[in-house]
Amino acid sequence: MQKEQRVIFLIDCQSFYASVEKAEKPQYRDQPVVVAGDPKRRSGIVLAACPIAKSYGITTAERIGESLAKCPGLVVVKPRMQHYIDVSMQITRIYQDYTDLVELYSIDEQFLDVTGSLHLFGSAEELGLTIQHRVLMETGVYIRIGIGPTKVLAKMACDNYAKKNQTGTAVLTRETLPETLWQLPIDKLFMAGRRMTAHFQRMGLMTIGQLARTSEEKLNHMMRMRFGRKADIDAALYWRIANGIDDSPVAPGTHEVAPKSVGHMMTLPRDYREIDEIKAVLLELSELVCRRCRGEGYMGNVVAVNCAGANYDRPTGFARQMKMDDATNITTQVYRAALQLFQQHWDGLPVRRVGVSLSKFAKDDGYQLSLFDYSQRDRAMALERATDRLKDKYGDSIILRAVSAAEYGQARDRAGKIGGHIK
Repeated sequence: MQKEQRVIFLIDCQSFYASVEKAEKPQYRDQPVVVAGDPKRRSGIVLAACPIAKSYGITTAERIGESLAKCPGLVVVKPRMQHYIDVSMQITRIYQDYTDLVELYSIDEQFLDVTGSLHLFGSAEELGLTIQHRVLMETGVYIRIGIGPTKVLAKMACDNYAKKNQTGTAVLTRETLPETLWQLPIDKLFMAGRRMTAHFQRMGLMTIGQLARTSEEKLNHMMRMRFGRKADIDAALYWRIANGIDDSPVAPGTHEVAPKSVGHMMTLPRDYREIDEIKAVLLELSELVCRRCRGEGYMGNVVAVNCAGANYDRPTGFARQMKMDDATNITTQVYRAALQLFQQHWDGLPVRRVGVSLSKFAKDDGYQLSLFDYSQRDRAMALERATDRLKDKYGDSIILRAVSAAEYGQARDRAGKIGGHIK
């Protein structure tokens, strides 16, 4: 019996942050709008630009100063990250009215497997337009929908066609690839970034079709010649993507599995040169990591620290890790290990970014007992859980370590942000 072909949507919210702002502020409807990390600073970064702003050549991730030079009448809006998360969840609930197979891909992109829903709602295109209309009516956000039998084809249908179509929908099937996707330049291939695109072009693969028609064995050989034996997996991956082959299911809760590591990275407002300044940041990062681990019920056995300077052309810094004697999620223990790593490997040059992470997890419902520190560990854990409850109830800034009150402390500022952006 022939297996039923899947029908998968990749739905993308157009200029999501900017669309949410324009939907709620009608005075911005016909104006060029960007959402930017810090509108007060011309050096702030554009997080999202509406289609009108993009028509002036404004792009995501460029500095506000550059955007204002292109469009002096630009409306710059401060981000509201928690609100965007709330709207994203509202949109997810709309999708779940049409299928229970909804997989979060990012805050503004989600996969839907609607194979089992079409007999209720019509063809894939009809269902797509129905969902598109409902999301627009209920949230003011315009969505684009890529449709295909696999997740990679749905993604490439959305990125390369739906975003350019007047209907905002597009279908890719494996049968139509020769006259559609395979005609596109290689940089339109999903997961082919600038570096990989340049490598493909040097190998003479200028279009997606040229890569797809190259035998898997030949592509494997070509990539081995360029990258070595470790290229085998990448060769198979890119060949499968170009041919639209992807067996992965749309899996709700994909990102709810136990994490391999938990980490936080902090970009500092200026170069930190003194060890006391960096100690404060390491302590704050250790607390963020440990609080998240405690919330998820894990202890980590390996701590990692990385740092970098501000000059990307001449990179400085390091990334190192060490195994601790016992798994833990107690802030002071992780901080001591992180500080030890930092002091061992720091070259004394200015630091602009610092990160701390924990990995090699075990559940925190049991731990190795010690005759010497059992009572201290028990008291430390009770204190940690008490402060966690306070922060959960009243906000992250309700209780802070004294070092965070210093000019170089970042915890108070970060308490008003999500993912480094204003809530």
